[in-house]
Amino acid sequence: MLKAIFNKVIGLLSLSVLSLSLLAQEPLLLSLKGDLTQGGLVVGQAVKGSKVTFDDKELELTPQGYFVFGFHRDMPESATLTVQNGEQKEVQKLFVRKRDYNIERIDGLPPSKVNPMKPEVLKRIRKEGALVSKARANTSKDEFFMQDFIWPAKGRLSGFYGSQRVLNGEPKRPHYGVDVAAPTGTAVVAPADGTVRLAYDNMFYSGGTLIVDHGYGVSSTFIHLDSIDVEDGQKVKQGDKIATIGETGRATGPHLDWRINWYSSRLDPQLLVPPFQENK
Repeated sequence: MLKAIFNKVIGLLSLSVLSLSLLAQEPLLLSLKGDLTQGGLVVGQAVKGSKVTFDDKELELTPQGYFVFGFHRDMPESATLTVQNGEQKEVQKLFVRKRDYNIERIDGLPPSKVNPMKPEVLKRIRKEGALVSKARANTSKDEFFMQDFIWPAKGRLSGFYGSQRVLNGEPKRPHYGVDVAAPTGTAVVAPADGTVRLAYDNMFYSGGTLIVDHGYGVSSTFIHLDSIDVEDGQKVKQGDKIATIGETGRATGPHLDWRINWYSSRLDPQLLVPPFQENK
């Protein structure tokens, strides 16, 4: 059964979805739930044995016919979902809500403050980036992405998905996570069941970095960690303590930066959890 995190039912009656059945038969797409917005994660179910394609990517189905996909930060305003079973084919045009992000512009900075990287640092960054990409691609057929996700830490929200700085007119990499500020040593727990794919204690940008695979391309990344309590390949359960908050890497204070990916698409973790309750 699909979980409450996907509490918006997007069906044939939805105003945001245009459905076209090419043959007048029983529907192949049984359900479609999630946030049709930039940064959103969507879970669907099709008739068993169907082939499901999201734009140009064929999706893997669970034995029960469930599948998952996500919309990256700058996703265009429409996408196409195709379900085919034998000669029967259904096409749905998905209308993706565009979001407004917080953009901060800072001008007059010395060039060294905008692009300060030395060749040896860039080499390290590329190497660490390859490790992260490999970890996110190493996905299982576990169905933990369908759980009700929980917040991985308590504190206060200090950073939000999609925000970006423009330095001397040059757009820098957007922020792809949600930040929870709390003292160094504050516990970080698994937001859902999963398998550890990367546990790395000192990356240039992200410091202590941990990646947990929730299955079918969905993964959580936790960065700026002070300590990591799990290791590569370890299975974790929702609520298990997996790390502690720190300010390692390029951080200006102790906080957890939590990120959600569907393969290489970076999604908004706040869309998967209940409203944040600030820890006072």
